[in-house]
Amino acid sequence: MDIRQLRTFSCVAELGSLSKASDTLRVAQPALSRQIKLLEHELRAELFTRNGRGMVLTDAGRLLLARTAGIVRQIDQVRDEIQSAGGPPSGRVVLGLVPTVSYVISARLARRTVDTYPGISLCIVESYSGHLTEWLHRGEMDLALIYGPSSDLHLAVQSLGRDPIVAVGPRGSGLSKKKQVDIGWLLKQRLVLPSHSHGLRALIEQAAAKKKLKLDVKLEADSFRVLTSLVEEGLGYTLLPPSSVRQEVASGRLEMAAISKPSPMRELTLASPIDHPGSTAIALVSELLRDELIACREEGLWDIRLA
Repeated sequence: MDIRQLRTFSCVAELGSLSKASDTLRVAQPALSRQIKLLEHELRAELFTRNGRGMVLTDAGRLLLARTAGIVRQIDQVRDEIQSAGGPPSGRVVLGLVPTVSYVISARLARRTVDTYPGISLCIVESYSGHLTEWLHRGEMDLALIYGPSSDLHLAVQSLGRDPIVAVGPRGSGLSKKKQVDIGWLLKQRLVLPSHSHGLRALIEQAAAKKKLKLDVKLEADSFRVLTSLVEEGLGYTLLPPSSVRQEVASGRLEMAAISKPSPMRELTLASPIDHPGSTAIALVSELLRDELIACREEGLWDIRLA
């Protein structure tokens, strides 16, 4: 195996298509196909299933991707570091954001990155904390802004602050007229929540257990957009950071109210792989991310309590 073959394999696996990989790598399709075939011959295993919809990883392909994606990324970052030494910073940074954070910060951070460091290519991936943590461990991601707690993640972590959680309901629910609501009352309502695999659900279930209450969850949604749209349709209440529904509340589509103390809070953590040497580009994006958090806080767009 050589790095060119692994880079080709990684790109085809990510895009699911030889033609798309050809456009991205600027290499003719026959040359890419030959590299994949040479890699399969050396490993004595098929790495892709080829069908009319593109290239799908086999079990062997998924294993190879899991073991080599981080290696390819680190080699590419070494190249970027050397090429940009003494000059403007450059390189690719893959940043993971949980949906409620992405909603507030992704466009602003992208603009700040383009304006400040035009040589840096920023890839923003939106997903829930569990998935982002897995991708960090596999070396497929450089940084992720996730919800904690940060202990036992086996990652390099830095706590950035704590995000409050509020009650969110549909228009006409009366939440906007209340200064705050009791967590016990809220947990007795019909709820729309993420599935059990997500941190917010675990936080809410812990609160219910303390009150010895059984949650009435009729609908689950692992998409932030779907979750808020279900509440907007009057199908139940949910619990979210206030920054994530600020626009919907301002337009009257949703209502929210603070939760009486002790109100639930979520720790916001910046995480990166422990064995990842990092790069100048990654460090600069980390600084921009922190600056953007402070700016959002000062502008009243985010209620995060900074560490």
